[in-house]
Amino acid sequence: MGFLDAILGRRKPAPPDLDQLFAVPSAAVTLEAGAGFTPTGLGSVCFASVEGGAFDRVRQEVRELLDADTATGGIPVEFSQDSYGYTWLLARHGADDLTGLVNDLHAVNTSLRDAGFGPQLLCSLTCFEARPADGEPGRPRPLALVYLYKRGTFYPFAPLPGATERRDNGLELQVRALLGDDLRLEEDLTRWFPVWGAPGL
Repeated sequence: MGFLDAILGRRKPAPPDLDQLFAVPSAAVTLEAGAGFTPTGLGSVCFASVEGGAFDRVRQEVRELLDADTATGGIPVEFSQDSYGYTWLLARHGADDLTGLVNDLHAVNTSLRDAGFGPQLLCSLTCFEARPADGEPGRPRPLALVYLYKRGTFYPFAPLPGATERRDNGLELQVRALLGDDLRLEEDLTRWFPVWGAPGL
């Protein structure tokens, strides 16, 4: 932090710490006990696409890394591009294997960072849902814990099921209160960006 930053009271943002992702399985226990949300086994990484052979090689390495267990019943990783031109990588695991999913997300982020593409990394999502009680109508409620790579923080994102680009702000604040002791949460609510249509959510 510079001299002027200290005088003006500006704080340096937390440096990216990919190991923060390993706190998600513990947070999931709190989330289920406090709000009834369970993992779906889906997670994704979003990064800005970069043209060139080096990036293509890294993308191939990531695919091979995550597809390594395909022969034993694993599901290949899926790449897609959204309407804004960002690339998404979707990883799948069993709903009871959140630790394996987090390991995959961490491996993807680490591979991209170590290859010099850290500035292109945007966020990672781990997805959850709360199903209606037996006999009750309604769709499962979706929820994602979003990790902002450049901030080193998490925030909850809860799109309303069946609605077009509307989110459940009350649920998001409830989740923030629940997980304050489990995750490094983003304090600036203006950075709780919506990730409409994110793969897996």
